[in-house]
Amino acid sequence: MTTTTQEHQCDVLVIGSGAAGLSLALRLAPTHKVIVLSKGPLSEGATLYAQGGIAAVFDEQDSVESHVEDTQIAGAGICDTQVVDFIARNAKDCVQWLIDGGVPFDQEDSDDDTPRYHLTREGGHSHRRILHTADATGMAVQNSLQDNVRQHPNITLLERHNALDIITRKKVGLGGANHVLGAYIWNRNQEVVETVRTNYVVLATGGASKVYQYTSNPDVSSGDGIAMAWRAGCRVANLEFNQFHPTCLYHPDARNFLLTEALRGEGAHLKRPDGSRFMSDFDARGELAPRDVVARAIDYEMKRLGADCMYLDISHKDPDFVIKHFPTIYEKLKQYGIDLTKEPIPIVPAAHYTCGGVMVDKNGTTDLPGLYAIGEVSYTGLHGANRMASNSLLECVVYAWSAAEHIKAHSDHIEPHTALPPWDESQVICSDEEVVIQHNWHELRLFMWDYMGIVRSTKRLERALRRIELLKQETHEYYANFRVSNNLLELRNLLQVAELMVRCAMQRKESRGLHYTIDYPEPNEQSGPTVLTPDQPC
Repeated sequence: MTTTTQEHQCDVLVIGSGAAGLSLALRLAPTHKVIVLSKGPLSEGATLYAQGGIAAVFDEQDSVESHVEDTQIAGAGICDTQVVDFIARNAKDCVQWLIDGGVPFDQEDSDDDTPRYHLTREGGHSHRRILHTADATGMAVQNSLQDNVRQHPNITLLERHNALDIITRKKVGLGGANHVLGAYIWNRNQEVVETVRTNYVVLATGGASKVYQYTSNPDVSSGDGIAMAWRAGCRVANLEFNQFHPTCLYHPDARNFLLTEALRGEGAHLKRPDGSRFMSDFDARGELAPRDVVARAIDYEMKRLGADCMYLDISHKDPDFVIKHFPTIYEKLKQYGIDLTKEPIPIVPAAHYTCGGVMVDKNGTTDLPGLYAIGEVSYTGLHGANRMASNSLLECVVYAWSAAEHIKAHSDHIEPHTALPPWDESQVICSDEEVVIQHNWHELRLFMWDYMGIVRSTKRLERALRRIELLKQETHEYYANFRVSNNLLELRNLLQVAELMVRCAMQRKESRGLHYTIDYPEPNEQSGPTVLTPDQPC
């Protein structure tokens, strides 16, 4: 017996409902039938919580060349130059597409009727080029895209649905060249496995920061797309580069509240508990140094002093200015008894962004024909060894455009295929040992924080890999014998991505960007991306 109750059909299945997934769905919807899969409510993803903004050259004093140069410097020498140039040159058009769709970026007064956008500056940028909506840019982008998606008749939204695995010709035993046939999905509303039949699957699932004990990301960021692509036979790259946002609120009642880099862009200081500033001891750029430098400096000072946290202070600025530019943060901090305009904010670093991911070209295509990856799930070459602030939303919208154009250009080249085999649950039972999943979950996130965190060593990485191998074995046995659940699916994917992260880190015999190891503290003269290739797709 099986629990498959339905087979969905579409031209394109988009797995993920953030800026990348919804932008692509909207660009394809005039000519294609699209299904968008969301693990939770449509809005629940990293985009919603993005505060700072989106980088693009709108200022006449700025230039694409400067944006490219800044990105390469932040990426510590291993960005793909052609990709950085491709994204920076298409940035303005793709951001304008968001504006045309209704995103209300903040504006300034101008001498004519031409909109003049308020541009802020963040770490690593040499000019003000960050378009934003106060300090809740991600929410504005997400809400605008959602409103447009919900109104389009060619887009079907499946909320509270997890993707289990990609279905390929090889997976179902068909001959000929391997190609995407669809996907198995977990309907959390009815607790059944269903199929989606399609020739194109787009992974827009975000990153994998939930693999760490402390993260600024929402609960859905569990590396699902990276794990699914790896199991389907796709290469991954640069997963050792995990960005830790330097400034997340340190408070017993706050789980993952991020304090945007724009605070430092507008003059906030980083301070020790005694009130002294410290960033100039580490980098001439001070508080505007790239995130990897700032996060390591905070981590170093906390360990040196035995302090629970450092502090971020913008109380020296005019209160009206602070409240106007950071209204969301101001109100949120008030809930915790902190007045942003009068006192410093306790902060700690937290896992924030996965710079590596599934390898793709400029069209978002992976190693598997018919499978695309866009946004944080992908490795494009833009970020190199460290992501520059506000380049992430930009990467989402540019690759949503390029992938959509590629799909439209190749949609007529694929033959239709027959019905997919249903998911077989005839040999599994309901679990009465959910505590096993919870225990393994917590153990994984704790040792990844300790062994694969801001500072690493070869011994720590070896310990992490041994523990991952044991947990993977336990989880595989569990997966084979018990019915699907959300926690089981996420644990399975997190363990797979954790292994890939550690294997990438063990291959990089240097310190560069976000990867710092005490055994190889200096960068190598020659370096490039770390690439892992699966032995056999399944």
